[in-house]
Amino acid sequence: MAPSTVLEFLDVSHSYSGVEAVHSLSLSLAAGEVVCLLGPSGCGKTTVLRLAAGLEDLQQGEIRMTDCTVASGAGLNIPPEQRDVGLVFQDYALFPHLTVAQNVGFGIESTDGVEKREAVENVLKIVGIDEFANRYPHALSGGQQQRVALARALAPRPRLILLDEPFSGLDSRLRDQIRDDTLHVLKQTDAATLMVTHDAEEAMFMADRIAVLNEGNLQQIGSPDKLYCAPANRFVAEFFSDINYLTGKVHGGTVDTPIGVVVAEGLADGLDVEILIRPEAVRLSPVREGSTQRQAQVLASRMLGRTSLVHLSTCQESGDEIHLHARMPGRFLPDEDQALAVDLDPSQTFIFPLS
Repeated sequence: MAPSTVLEFLDVSHSYSGVEAVHSLSLSLAAGEVVCLLGPSGCGKTTVLRLAAGLEDLQQGEIRMTDCTVASGAGLNIPPEQRDVGLVFQDYALFPHLTVAQNVGFGIESTDGVEKREAVENVLKIVGIDEFANRYPHALSGGQQQRVALARALAPRPRLILLDEPFSGLDSRLRDQIRDDTLHVLKQTDAATLMVTHDAEEAMFMADRIAVLNEGNLQQIGSPDKLYCAPANRFVAEFFSDINYLTGKVHGGTVDTPIGVVVAEGLADGLDVEILIRPEAVRLSPVREGSTQRQAQVLASRMLGRTSLVHLSTCQESGDEIHLHARMPGRFLPDEDQALAVDLDPSQTFIFPLS
């Protein structure tokens, strides 16, 4: 049986001082699912989160939770405390005068003291901070405070968890560990999770599905694999990695570029197009004697840990110099000015009509 729908946006639009922040958004989340709202600052993702939480009065459209309308453009706006939502703010918003246990228990409406204490102890164990139950927030690290905020959101067992850039205040090494722990905790619950982030790698790590927003418009929604390997447009493609950008014209179902021929399936002959090539799609190898392979010259190469980044230059027949980046696995550090053969991975090469 398919999981039940926990949250649904139906043709939702919202404006601030006449400027539209969200435009005709339709989106749904199922129980147990993690969906990330991904996009640059000012794209509308935090507005969507605030609308779901009930922190903004909906202006147009409808928001439903578990088949019940909680907000509509007709004037219905059920307050946050009646929406069965757990919210983790970017700055955690912990009460400084309450202990960890008191912070976590704040939203539990049980009148039974024993039951409430057991619920707090249980959720603190789940997030791995039960030993800090009697400490105050100022005595905790940033990662520990983030766990307290998550525990507080989970404690009432809400149907929906909302996360607003929850890892942005952590250093990179700690952030990797905390988001891994958070994902494991979320997957132990049956709650739907809607998370806001501007970090594409973080969204791919956390999400079952990603919704990419730009200027209030939903650009594409799907699994991380779908968005990375089959982006709907240039904006989506560029948001997930660096891009080598070329232009060309379709002839006989292909486009000839300085580094190879690219198939242009479904595009009309004579159409001007843009070709987007991920750095990992540029595959490099030594030039074989007598080879007719396309070639490029190395400008510089840098070891980045798990991969190496190679800066390349190539020339078209017109003499125009084209600069490219190639990302090779492991240690790959060719000499400057060395000529290398170039091949393209078609699965990471995308063509769109030139706008």
